[in-house]
Amino acid sequence: MTGPSENSQGMARPGKGGWQVAVLGGGAWGTALALAMLRAGHKVRLFARDPETVAAIGQGQNPRYLPGIAIAPGIEATSDIAAALSGADCVLAVTPAQSLRATLTAAKDHIPGGIPLVLCAKGIERDTGALLSAIVEEILPRNPVAALSGPSFATDVARGLPTAVVVAARDEALAVDLAARFSAENLRCYSSDDLIGVEIGGALKNVFAIAAGAVTGAGLGASAQAAMVTRGFVELRRIGAAFGARPETLMGLSGLGDLLLTCSSAQSRNFAYGLALGQGKALAGLALAEGVPTAAIAARIAAERGIDAPIIAAVAAILDGTITIRQAVTALMTRPLKTETND
Repeated sequence: MTGPSENSQGMARPGKGGWQVAVLGGGAWGTALALAMLRAGHKVRLFARDPETVAAIGQGQNPRYLPGIAIAPGIEATSDIAAALSGADCVLAVTPAQSLRATLTAAKDHIPGGIPLVLCAKGIERDTGALLSAIVEEILPRNPVAALSGPSFATDVARGLPTAVVVAARDEALAVDLAARFSAENLRCYSSDDLIGVEIGGALKNVFAIAAGAVTGAGLGASAQAAMVTRGFVELRRIGAAFGARPETLMGLSGLGDLLLTCSSAQSRNFAYGLALGQGKALAGLALAEGVPTAAIAARIAAERGIDAPIIAAVAAILDGTITIRQAVTALMTRPLKTETND
């Protein structure tokens, strides 16, 4: 993994601005990334389906998704996907993982061939078990695919607080170029050529964030939460290895880093979902938690490939109502004793 270009004092140089960047998605993360691209010196067009969101961004706010945060002028918001993509040098796909296929299908005739498409959502397609990069390669075979991931809350990025992420692509030169272009003051982008590793880390951490929230909500204690996160990371590495992810990638920002952040704060939608689940509260109306569909498909993949992933299986079973949180914890605590391993 390499970072942004650095000078002799080890300080990151400013990113290369000047692109026309299209952002597909007007939620919290899409708006935050649009602001980040603006700070990096790019021109930004943002596509949002909701006309009210488009109007609000034009007025310098997005109260539905980023209440209380001023949206700097310069972001051109539109509900016309063709207009958002016109003349784009790069596309950031920030729509939820389970709607990515539909979004790309609607956009494919308007995305210029050859320009990079950067995945900024995290998940595994529920119906097919496909990683998001595979969906891009199927629908947009002429466009190189990359992924942006790492420990980053939308509100922090929107406010310009210090954040580090990783940009991955199979073509290392592309990853390095994107990382340099996206980096700006208080946003440090590292590069990686392990696209699969970055995707797996980002997708599975959402499942463990639900588990961490549920443990906290059920009042099972900090020790139980720490054990769950640690053993969850072992499962993440097992599944990552089955997909060909490199161990060092999963130890980095998009794996361990993102796991630690999302398993410890209610700012995480997945942790908040698990917290409400553990407290027995109504789940209707909560912000979208990508870990919910990902848990089911990850459990299925682990079972089909013979991968030992009891926490993922437990989360999937809790979410589909097969077992309760207490029953899941009892089952996990009474598994046969064995030597601790990290692989």
